[in-house]
Amino acid sequence: MRLVAVGRVAALLVALTAGAVPLMAQQAPAGAGAGRVAFVNMRRVLAETPGYAQAESTFVREMTGYRTEFQRLQTALDSSAQAFEQQATLLSQTARTTRRRELESQQQQLEQRGQELQQRATTRERELLDPIQTRVVAVIERLRASAGYSMVFDVSAQTNTIVTADPALDLSDRVIAELKASRP
Repeated sequence: MRLVAVGRVAALLVALTAGAVPLMAQQAPAGAGAGRVAFVNMRRVLAETPGYAQAESTFVREMTGYRTEFQRLQTALDSSAQAFEQQATLLSQTARTTRRRELESQQQQLEQRGQELQQRATTRERELLDPIQTRVVAVIERLRASAGYSMVFDVSAQTNTIVTADPALDLSDRVIAELKASRP
């Protein structure tokens, strides 16, 4: 049972630091605050970080454009397939084979464009949000190091197994205040 809990703690740390500056980059002096932990609500911190709402809004707007383009292509494919089904009995074998190949090609183009749009969306999300997340994690790291905490957990993570904690250990308000005070 203890191994499962340790594994979950490790997963929380990985989720918290994924794609950002590692929280444990600076070590507290040996023995200082050994075993001290704190937590933050990263969703709340990010939501209240200056610039995050604008970055998120930009991303959502661009994603809407990607979805619209993909849906337009899907509708065109569906329309072509429906027209083929209606005309298939009237077409010669050669014409049916040709139209079927055209539909398969159109399907492949749709899938390829869908992958391109997904990659573009992922890249754009990183461009918009990574700098903000890096700033947030840097503030958390400074607070962790200055207060001598060994670890800082994200209580908003989906794999969160923390049932209860002392609210005094919540660094969220301090992180938000520091981020707002040091607007880029």
